Amino acid sequence: MSTITTTALQTSYPPILPKSFSANQPKTIRLYPLSNYTFGTKDTQPEEDPSVIARLKRLEEHYEQHGMRRTCEGILVCHEHNHPHVLMLQIANAFFKLPGDYLPASAEEISGFKSRLNERLAPQNTSTDPNSDWEIGDTLAQWWRPNFETFMYPFLPGHVTRPKECKKLYLIQLPRKKVLSVPKNMKLLAVPLFELYDNTARYGPQLSAIPHLLSRYRFEFVDEEGNVVAVTPGEDPDVKGENGEEAKIKVLAGGGGGGGGGDANMDVNTEEQNGAP
Repeated sequence: MSTITTTALQTSYPPILPKSFSANQPKTIRLYPLSNYTFGTKDTQPEEDPSVIARLKRLEEHYEQHGMRRTCEGILVCHEHNHPHVLMLQIANAFFKLPGDYLPASAEEISGFKSRLNERLAPQNTSTDPNSDWEIGDTLAQWWRPNFETFMYPFLPGHVTRPKECKKLYLIQLPRKKVLSVPKNMKLLAVPLFELYDNTARYGPQLSAIPHLLSRYRFEFVDEEGNVVAVTPGEDPDVKGENGEEAKIKVLAGGGGGGGGGDANMDVNTEEQNGAP
């Protein structure tokens, strides 16, 4: 019995070509494969506060001394099987968090943010200044904390004139190759966009909104040799690799998993779901 291949079915009929739809094209972002990056671990970084109450108390003390707290977090994007993946931290096997943190009161925004990224992801005992390695891109979102509570909003409510915290989410454009190290008490995960999309029950409103934030860009997917192998639109609708492997969450480093690429099939939550500020 003859076999009809998928390729034959796809090429049997020519596509219907619409009129040009390229006006005001979004910025093009080049994504490099996950395999280009090297992942390791470094010394444990314990949490500053033992409880949610302690964190909120520290936020209140910061506000009384310095005013609104400034927090910066990075959306680091690469690709696996020509589908965008976001690098996230998993802390205490309990919740997801983007790399970054609140800024010291006296810190300048961008340099302070780079220092926070280095604390979380730069290799230990780096001989050169790694600040220049971080390319801080567009501000993709701002989230506001109106009160000394866990809730944050992507807008400032009209009745709030003195917000307690503003969190900025920046696009971090990763270079072609980079070494990243995560504290041993954390895990570094690569989470595909389709896993985040419309999944507030698992990831909370901030992280599940990332696919919306990234939809403003046009992506170029580059292979290990630096060749553009796909662009959006045009990636495989099944999001599978050459061997039919589906894209999924991958543990890259930390949490006792070393630097391997095992799968993460656990239930995890965000800081907001766990009450962390």
